[in-house]
Amino acid sequence: MAVLTWLLIPLFAAIGAAIWGSWASRDRTTGDVAELAGYARFREVMERSDSGSGPA
Repeated sequence: MAVLTWLLIPLFAAIGAAIWGSWASRDRTTGDVAELAGYARFREVMERSDSGSGPA
């Protein structure tokens, strides 16, 4: 039984490494498109807005 335990430890480590590797290399660009669009809208609004330093 002890031999089986020592053989299962590397097997579980390899499975864990494969899961972690697939998670670490996932495509994370899907959220960037929405964030960049929001930032572009923010910049447009800031360029159009009055700074408030004019006469009151």
